[in-house]
Amino acid sequence: MPAFFTEADADPSALAGLAVALLGYGELGSAAAYNLRESGLTVIIGTDDTYQADAARMAGFEATSAADAAVRSPIIVLAEPDERLPSVYFEQVAPGLHVGDTLVFLSGYCLAFGYIEPPPFVDTVLIAPRGNSDALRRARQVGAHAPCFIAVEQDSSGKAWQRALALARALGALRGGALEVTAQQEAELRLFAQQTLLPALHYLLVAAAELLIREGYPPEASLLELYLSGELARLLSESAQHGLSGALERMAQTAQYGVLSRLERFTDVKLSRLLENALDEIRQGKFAQEWLSEYANGAPRLAALRAKRATLALWRHETRTRQMRDSATHGDG
Repeated sequence: MPAFFTEADADPSALAGLAVALLGYGELGSAAAYNLRESGLTVIIGTDDTYQADAARMAGFEATSAADAAVRSPIIVLAEPDERLPSVYFEQVAPGLHVGDTLVFLSGYCLAFGYIEPPPFVDTVLIAPRGNSDALRRARQVGAHAPCFIAVEQDSSGKAWQRALALARALGALRGGALEVTAQQEAELRLFAQQTLLPALHYLLVAAAELLIREGYPPEASLLELYLSGELARLLSESAQHGLSGALERMAQTAQYGVLSRLERFTDVKLSRLLENALDEIRQGKFAQEWLSEYANGAPRLAALRAKRATLALWRHETRTRQMRDSATHGDG
């Protein structure tokens, strides 16, 4: 069974007197910066993006180049997006690394697929919060549970675990506990969820909405029932809190019977094979290579896929229904 860590396992003194260089000030980077500062740490923002640097300074942080920030701190948090991180690392971080420095990855992607191989004289750790930047901020601000994956991929100093746990605590990433996994596992699990559950759910919701509208149900009612009311989000939230079985038990008996008696209709050998194929592609690095090529070429296929999806008539119904719902929420109608 993998190790599971809580705030009680972390010793904040492991970071005493140390500044943290945080490279990247996007959504996740800014949330991490605020959390670290509110935990009493000095944070230096490293970015060559003028907009991000200005935003960091407006928030009261020192902002400098990524190279300068990295060389000034022994703890370097890499908060750049996966596709940009290798160039930032090789051009601005790697040349200034010192013995005993700690590289902190917020995603295992670049480590898992070999895009970054840290030198043997530095510590390499992974602190990968599950959820978005808002979840990380709520964990720090109100104590909301924000589970996390954590790993020490390389312990050169003998202090990597102490620093990793102390930093995870400062980030708020131990509020929901941290489960030890490898960077490889973290990356593969994240990609698998993104490439199986999310597209399947997206397809089912669109197909169900289009069917109901064709059959004469009001588009607004159809979309509210399927997802815009927030009921689906509530069920998923209850599943996170109580487990799938617990959430099912909390539903009305009519709903329980409807789910359980129709579940086998969706048991499909083809679907199981699709899941296996998706995992194989991820493990073999095929998706990582595909995305590397796509990003290097300016992401033309992504743009085409977005454009094609944007033409769905359903989105007009969705916009109208959201406006109707929001006007009532804000007392405008």
